Amino acid sequence: MRVVQVVGFGGPEVLVPGEAADPVPGTGQVVVEVAVAGLSFVETQIRRGTDRWHERPRLPYVPGSLVAGRVDAVGDQVDPAWLGRRVVAGTGEAGGFAERAVAAVADLFPVPDALGLPEATALHSDGSTALGLVENAGIAAGEWVLVEAAAGGVGSLLVQLARAAGARVVGAAGGSRKLELVRELGADVVVDYTQPGWAKEVLDATGGAGADLVFDGVGGAIGQAAFEVTRRGGRFSVHGAASGEPTSVDPDDARERGVTVIGIEQLFEFPPNVARWAGQMMSRAAAGLVRPVIGQTFPLERAADAHAAVENRTTVGKTLVVL
Repeated sequence: MRVVQVVGFGGPEVLVPGEAADPVPGTGQVVVEVAVAGLSFVETQIRRGTDRWHERPRLPYVPGSLVAGRVDAVGDQVDPAWLGRRVVAGTGEAGGFAERAVAAVADLFPVPDALGLPEATALHSDGSTALGLVENAGIAAGEWVLVEAAAGGVGSLLVQLARAAGARVVGAAGGSRKLELVRELGADVVVDYTQPGWAKEVLDATGGAGADLVFDGVGGAIGQAAFEVTRRGGRFSVHGAASGEPTSVDPDDARERGVTVIGIEQLFEFPPNVARWAGQMMSRAAAGLVRPVIGQTFPLERAADAHAAVENRTTVGKTLVVL
């Protein structure tokens, strides 16, 4: 079968197409005929060998931790009723950039008939993350919510969830293309955080008080600036470090201003709830209440281009590899 392997730690060029033997399911496992493979920013950093949150994989390895497709084979102790079903499947830390992938039956999520596999993939990963962040932080009607990377996979869904909760949304992103998308998603105000003075625009939009809640998916200087425009007594929720470093908040500063900081460590507590959150997001999408933004897709042989696009932050919405 066709695969893409990471043959060394480094830039996107280390992703090399190749061939591998078809996998065989073990006890409690299935083989999924892959139609879609998900991709996250974190996976680009694992490929570089710079990620601090995951164990470095042994080389060579097939990247891709989330796939969608039909169950093609089942192992011992697996109900044969899974055969032929459309599923989203977690593959662990790797294995998804391939024509077939092995997954534990416990890591299968049936895809509703009303959803396409690309949309289900986006909602399972980014959708569950977005809903988990909202559940942890809480959103009250009338609050001002600042969403960083608002045109990204998670950010675009946070904008929609905040609007659905009755909040007023400031969507922060880089460049006119992304800002246009954020407007279409319902943000009340958009700001370009690649331009000087963007933080003052947030203050102006919120009457000088700042945002009641900030969703920080960028970190670095942008995250720090966003923390500075968090209202006294507000919440600052960290979920990413697209800049390379998560936002470092001075505890004394946060305490003096009464800002509750929900750290990036919250993500470690998400796994037991992913299925519940994913199911809720897929139900909302099927009802037309939210829509995942799939900004770009790449064929398997161009997996390196997909990684480069995500890493360079030139993408909007979710980026997927399709077979």
